[in-house]
Amino acid sequence: MNYQTDVCIIGAGPGGALLAYLLAKQNISTILIERSDKLGKEFRGEHLNEDGEMILKKHHIFEEIESLGLLRMSRVEYWRDGHVFKTIESELGHAGIHVPQQHLLQSINRQASLYPSYKLMLGTKVTELTQNEKGQYTGIKAQQKGTGEIIVESKIIIGADGRYSTVRKLAHIKNNIHNHGYDLLWAKIPAPANWEPSIKFALVKQQQVALFSQAKGFVQIGWNIEKGSYPVLRKQSFKPFIQRLIEAFPSLNLSIERFIKSWSDFTLLSVQSSISEVWSKHHLLLLGDAAHTMTPTGAFGLNESLKDADLLSDLLHQVFYQNKEISETLRQFEQKRKPRLITLERIQFQREKEFPSHFISS
Repeated sequence: MNYQTDVCIIGAGPGGALLAYLLAKQNISTILIERSDKLGKEFRGEHLNEDGEMILKKHHIFEEIESLGLLRMSRVEYWRDGHVFKTIESELGHAGIHVPQQHLLQSINRQASLYPSYKLMLGTKVTELTQNEKGQYTGIKAQQKGTGEIIVESKIIIGADGRYSTVRKLAHIKNNIHNHGYDLLWAKIPAPANWEPSIKFALVKQQQVALFSQAKGFVQIGWNIEKGSYPVLRKQSFKPFIQRLIEAFPSLNLSIERFIKSWSDFTLLSVQSSISEVWSKHHLLLLGDAAHTMTPTGAFGLNESLKDADLLSDLLHQVFYQNKEISETLRQFEQKRKPRLITLERIQFQREKEFPSHFISS
């Protein structure tokens, strides 16, 4: 089957979905392609900061997400020897908001579906980028479940398909990966009774442990370990290792003992940041993690992808309604956003380096 559209977006995560909605709202025909069979698979970076909150409110999405369920965290706490010893209160009235990705994408897709210029294709895997004689990208070929091969002809291709972007690979765009010296053990467990929503940090064996309260009564655990150390660590006894977490946060004792019984109850995440060498190429653009992967530090990832979509929707309006040249407009997006992400990467390195200093008494 063949389709034609103004913009083809690959990847229906927060950045890609928001961009598709904002373009459809402007009557710019948009096809959003997602490899998964459904929207809203579990995502570990679901922390909304002030920037992301502002964008969702600007586009009248936040209210619906709130009705579906989100969680405001009251403050940031630093724990030592099983007790809080430093607390940071936010002037915003909260230290961040947990927004389940399912709720975020459900709200965006529902509103986007109100516009005839929007089409969502689930279960669709991109296999090839097509180009014209000038080398400009003109569309994609993909395999769609139940249909077979489809071809989408498009004036602009947006790769919003995450840190392992297929679009980036097919466009032969170099991705500069930076090692931060640690990996992450991740787990989610039910919160104890009377758990107050907050962000909690501890230093365990000179490694960061972070707890993030989540909607629906859960706590997300992120435990930094030395890069590449997990195979050796896993050969050791599990009980002494998990006891350190209990000692750091005693109120989690029962929940940890019930739900984290072995190494297999943790998920190992390889931590790295990256910034692609170029973001725009011959009518193709990378967005969000495909262009700039962040580490968990500072919880920037989700929010920066929303900012990408917000800016890009304005710039593409100029392409389709003011006859601005496509390649120049996409380069303009890169020029506006790339310095910000380079700065944030530096901030992440600095925060990671300085983290132990929070636990030194003044």
